Amino acid sequence: GEGATIRTAIAPTPSPQPLSQGARGLDRALVPHLAHVYYRDWWGTAKREALLDSLTTPQRDALYQAANPSASNKFSFKPSEVSAAYESWPSLLELAAQAPINGLMEKRGGALIDIDAKALQRRMTAYFDRTVTNEDLAVINRALTADAAGYDADAARKKLLSSESYDVQRIVRYAVRPFDTRCAYYSGVNPLWNRSRPTLWRDYQGGNRFLLLRPKGVASDEGTPLSFTQTLLDNDYLRGHAYALSFYTHTANEDLLGTQSSTRANLSALARSYLAALKLPDPDTDRTTAELLWLHALAIGYSPAYLAANADGIRQGWPRIPLPATAAALQASAALGAQVAALLDTETPVAGVTVPDATGQLNDTEYGNLSTIAVLTRKGGGALQPAEFALTAGWGSKGAGGITMPGKGKIDTVNVNVNAKDTPTLDIYLNPSAYWHKVPPAVWGFTIGGYPVMKKWLSYRERSVLGRDLTLAELKEVTHMARRLAALVALQTALDSNYAVCAGDVYGA
Repeated sequence: GEGATIRTAIAPTPSPQPLSQGARGLDRALVPHLAHVYYRDWWGTAKREALLDSLTTPQRDALYQAANPSASNKFSFKPSEVSAAYESWPSLLELAAQAPINGLMEKRGGALIDIDAKALQRRMTAYFDRTVTNEDLAVINRALTADAAGYDADAARKKLLSSESYDVQRIVRYAVRPFDTRCAYYSGVNPLWNRSRPTLWRDYQGGNRFLLLRPKGVASDEGTPLSFTQTLLDNDYLRGHAYALSFYTHTANEDLLGTQSSTRANLSALARSYLAALKLPDPDTDRTTAELLWLHALAIGYSPAYLAANADGIRQGWPRIPLPATAAALQASAALGAQVAALLDTETPVAGVTVPDATGQLNDTEYGNLSTIAVLTRKGGGALQPAEFALTAGWGSKGAGGITMPGKGKIDTVNVNVNAKDTPTLDIYLNPSAYWHKVPPAVWGFTIGGYPVMKKWLSYRERSVLGRDLTLAELKEVTHMARRLAALVALQTALDSNYAVCAGDVYGA
């Protein structure tokens, strides 16, 4: 475990005028005091004993760091260093005309979300079938008929049945976690969803792309605070709650001709002024210009150098990004960001990564060709049989309240020959009979929004959690996930160089 202590040293501020004898006691109580705040971390199971011992430690003050609570760090007592350059950059919130929107919130025990689209179709068809009683429905899925805070299951069903009918088009792809995209049934009739986010649904229906972010960091190892999707998303896609920043906003206006819809680039006056200063086309008529800033943000947000140099600032609020001084630099950064977006978009194959390129090959990385990464392998050789598709290596379990708890699983470290040198990689076990061979450590540890991507995905697919064996397509999905992440890792040198260029020549500096 860990902990922290905060110590204050308070010195009275001298009064500017001598105090009269009669008023001296009261006036001294009103004199402002100057407080100095000091911070120290404590680690391990014996931190209480160590804290008590520190009271008699000579020169213990030297072990504390001075904190500087201020508006810029939200008056945090934890010491932080935020560069003046970072503070001068605009936050992503300042660049959007429409504020980011929280992801959907279900709180119905997963009744409206499923890995298996057919299973979701069956229970939602039954839910909208008036001949199916609540008792029969409870046998299919108890969560649909269970009352919850603010949710009267019987009243909610009656309201749904009176206002709309089952629509297969409402079953849509739904991003639950990074690289974990499932299916969900959407309805805006309250309170089927705890929070249905109608504005997000409207933007999604109009066809959109979403930059995902959060208002501040809440995880000690957050990784990058940004992601990308073209699907609807869950409120907990990122730790600390995920917000979707729409690339485009869709509005409906009624006039004499009926309802007219309009689409605009979701860019603030500040963003539009910046793009105009670079003499770029109108973002409302030019899709490429409309997306430049958000793809640029992805390129910056996936640069390890940016994350390391600005860690304290990134943790404290909405991410801030440098705006490059030239159109060429912005376009080059956005081109890198487009590659990041393609790798994060699990719905679309990527040539050279998840499918062969035009030459029939996959890309090369420092760990060798991607075709050698995360290969599903059977112990002793031979093809894996369907009876061996169960994930039972201990990656997850059901905790109290049905919450999925992560497990340790099973990993072997294996040296492989890459470019004539031994390189440590990992074998990630599916079960005692099979594993994904040659997963780079940087891929296994890749973290987005506080979630270690591969480990989180596996924890929800353990047979004791999922209730079934995996399919061959799901086994291949792990391989594709690892190769997408390996391609992201391979991009990091270019992303760092791009960040140096953008931060080194900032617009308006």
